[in-house]
Parts: sequence; C-alpha cells; structure tokens
Amino acid sequence: MLSIDTVEFTKELTTDIQNILTTAQLHRGDLFVLGCSTSEIVGGHIGKNSDLTVGELVIKTLKHQLDPLGINLAVQGCEHINRSLVVERAVAQQRDLEIVTVVPALHAGGACSIAAFKQFDDPVEVEHVTAAAGLDIGDTAIGMHVKFVQVPVRPTYTELGGAHVTALRSRPKYVGGPRANYDLANL
Repeated sequence: MLSIDTVEFTKELTTDIQNILTTAQLHRGDLFVLGCSTSEIVGGHIGKNSDLTVGELVIKTLKHQLDPLGINLAVQGCEHINRSLVVERAVAQQRDLEIVTVVPALHAGGACSIAAFKQFDDPVEVEHVTAAAGLDIGDTAIGMHVKFVQVPVRPTYTELGGAHVTALRSRPKYVGGPRANYDLANL
C-alpha cells in the first residue's frame, strides 16, 4: 500500500477542486458530487483496502472548499449500498430527495461515506441526486449523479495517491435550430 503525504495530497486535491469550481462556475445552493475510492488512493483495488483516515481527509478538504461558497456536497457510496449518497438532511428536504435507510460501513458505502456521515451536521442517505458538477477519485462512476449535459473537466492532478482522477461539470442543453443564438452577451 502507498503511504501518502497528507500535506501534498491536500494541496493537490484542493487544486483539483478549485479547477472544477472555476470551470463549472457553480452557484450558492448547487450540488457537488464526490465519488471516491480510498482503496485506489492508497494503491489498492477499489473496494478492497478502504482507508478511513484518507476518507476523513478527503471530506474535510472538500468541505473546507465548498462550505464557504454555500455549495452542497453529496458523497456517493459504493455499489454495496446501490450508490446512495450522503447529503445534509436540509439539502434532501429542499430538493425533495428520497431518503433511504442505510448507514455506510467501511465495505458497504466506503470510507468517504463514513467520513461524511461523521462530518456533516445532520446526514442522511438519499437514493439519487442531480448535481451540477463532481469529482471522481478512483473511477467510481459519478456520471449517474451529474445532470445532463455532462462536460469533462481536466483537473490539474489526474492522479491522487494511486487513484485516477476525473471530473464532470454540466451545462444547459442547446436547443433550437440554425437561427438560435447561444451567446448571452448578444441579448
């Protein structure tokens, strides 16, 4: 297993989060989804080497970046809890999200889900969200939780620890035909 330098890891994760926030141009109240395999970060195989300490660091770093902006974090669990997500109860209520009954465990939900449950004020699990953007650390497949139209974001760091990193943002659909105008500056 890899031993990660927590200072360097936090710096790289913060840079990637800032890349996504700059590119996605999120607003207060938007939803940001995280999919994360701590197993992959520490050099293991997804779902086999979960690391709670790394999960706690990931969630702490994300909350440090998102909370001051009023951007809500949703943390995707693994397939053993059907990819349900941890959100704040207030977010679930405001968005009329289906709350489900499950508490994440190390090998049924994952380390980041457990960390979110510990670090959120009033956590609940929901079945599905439609986020404006998200970060995928370790190829956990967050696309099902990012609204259509999805656009890839190229983060500065494409690896965190031993995990491959990708990101998505969304944009409104282009509608209309050949006479349609998509430039808001022309209004």
